[in-house]
Amino acid sequence: MPLVSFGPPPLCLSVLPWLSRLLPSLPPPVRDVDVPPLFRQRFVLSGYRPPGLPLRCYVLSLLQIHNQTLNVWSHLLAAACVALRFIVFAVLRGGVRLYRCHKSGDLLLTWLFLTCCSAAAHLFQSHSEQLHDWFFFLDSVAVGVFQHGSALALSVYSADAAWTQSMLGKVFLPGSTLLAWSCCSACCYAKLHFHWLNPLNRKFLLQLVPTGTGFLLVIGPLVQRLTAQSWSPAGTMHLLQVALFLLSFFFFSCPVPERFAPGRYDIIGHAHQLSHILSALGTLIQQEALFHDFLWRRPALIRRFREQRLLVASCCFCCLVVCCCMTVVRVRRRGEEEQR
Repeated sequence: MPLVSFGPPPLCLSVLPWLSRLLPSLPPPVRDVDVPPLFRQRFVLSGYRPPGLPLRCYVLSLLQIHNQTLNVWSHLLAAACVALRFIVFAVLRGGVRLYRCHKSGDLLLTWLFLTCCSAAAHLFQSHSEQLHDWFFFLDSVAVGVFQHGSALALSVYSADAAWTQSMLGKVFLPGSTLLAWSCCSACCYAKLHFHWLNPLNRKFLLQLVPTGTGFLLVIGPLVQRLTAQSWSPAGTMHLLQVALFLLSFFFFSCPVPERFAPGRYDIIGHAHQLSHILSALGTLIQQEALFHDFLWRRPALIRRFREQRLLVASCCFCCLVVCCCMTVVRVRRRGEEEQR
């Protein structure tokens, strides 16, 4: 009778060491005193990943519990939901509509760009100070691009004809481009020279003015529309997404609730996580409102939004991306010169 062996085959013996090298064991999270000040968050005392680990360790930390886990997953899951909803809408409304709803697609692309940059920044922020700065500079570029993408989508699908023909409507896209670039520049400068542990909190003040001004300009078409007409389901959704973005901005700028209980909300519940979740919900609702506007207002929009405005919109978008990238390179070079 032949003997049956239950030992692992030679292939397993050769693969297991390779897997152990590819998937190293992750060190446990550490406290705030064990990481550089640049990596710390106000009133978050634990859950930090040790710096200086190989990059694959930070990728694998997606499956580890630390104070950035929810920040990363909230944006990754939101990006998947937004993309899936857009695909479902395009398929149900016909394949040709996918091309016609290009400005809603621009919002989708800018949101995907923002969420991927933000997720990467939070995922790799603890590797080194240089990588930390570069990823958050890229995140600042994504914030400016998304701000302009929202302005573009709202001006195309959600603005009334009276607002489009007004002086504000004519300078809306160039103005949103300028403010989006200002927001990116201010975020990059504040990230390089200040951090959240600064007692004067000059970083918040430097970011508040351009970001707040840009947000007020972006919601200009919605304010005019909601005050001039009776509310529709799309108008209610627009109002809800504005409220969610305001709440997101509040939690982004104010460390609540961890200010009142330092260390209690380190892993789940601190302000930056709440800001991510609220902004993701706001974008999902904004997308639904744009879908309603697209189906309801499309015939009038074809007559009103001609090729000339499409050319202006495309030029503004390209100029914004180029200026933001040049700003990041310039700010980073200046920071390296100051360190020398």
